[in-house]
Amino acid sequence: MGGMVQQQFAIRYLDSFEELQVVERLQHDIWPGIANDAVPASLLSVIAHNGGVVLGAFEGTRLVGFVFGFLGTDPHTPDRVAMARLKHCSHMLGVHPDYRSQGLGLALKLAQREAVVKQGVRLMTWTYDPLQSRNAHINVRRLGAVCRSYIRDAYGEMQDGLNQGLASDRFQVEWWLTSRRVQSRVERKRKPLDLANFLAAGAQKLNPAFLGDDNLLRPARALEAPSGNLALVEIPPELGRLKEADAGLARAWRQQTREIFEQAFEAGFLVTDFVYLKGETFPRSYYVLSHGEGTLG
Repeated sequence: MGGMVQQQFAIRYLDSFEELQVVERLQHDIWPGIANDAVPASLLSVIAHNGGVVLGAFEGTRLVGFVFGFLGTDPHTPDRVAMARLKHCSHMLGVHPDYRSQGLGLALKLAQREAVVKQGVRLMTWTYDPLQSRNAHINVRRLGAVCRSYIRDAYGEMQDGLNQGLASDRFQVEWWLTSRRVQSRVERKRKPLDLANFLAAGAQKLNPAFLGDDNLLRPARALEAPSGNLALVEIPPELGRLKEADAGLARAWRQQTREIFEQAFEAGFLVTDFVYLKGETFPRSYYVLSHGEGTLG
């Protein structure tokens, strides 16, 4: 955990029903309109007492963030026995709106990694919206997760403020907890590559996006088929603002990127990095896709 987070917040296991009820209530503060999609304290209790991990972040006595997950099996090698395919399914992470942008989400994820490694589990998976640039930066670039799985409409029609009006497509990322790749990213052993590095290495832009007259980023007019081993896929830098300005344009981005990722994963590419260009007026966001990656772990 970062120094500021470590000093200000305490992260610990949750297992008492009273604390898990607070987690249930906190979900409604984080995702207004979550309604029936909130995970109840009764289920959280089952998870916490049966091999799952439920962690809470506290400022003093106030719960301000949480993360939880449970044991599952890796579906990519179904011929192996379940014990050999064991993984941790991280289902939900949330931080109270008043405590965002303080590194707390990252601290919770790192604490979850430590807890799962202590169990002897080496793989963690979770889902997130591939059009959410902030999550892509943390999950792929900062933590070193990779992705080769795209799930259409994973949670059906969602009614919370963040997801309403957009198909709930998701990446399912793989976080190989003890791999050199993840250790290097977590410990920041090397300087991250930027867009210029990838372009110099021959990375191909599969969806050359463009700014419209309204200064909104628009999907490519035509897609390019990958011709090498390194590709770039652009996404909107701020999906929430794009949805507010033009919901139809957000849906167009969902449709086009769905097509790109499904075809790329089918062809043997996987997401291995993410680049965010913090322009003062027009920031840009790109996934990096690699073909024939030697090992995920």
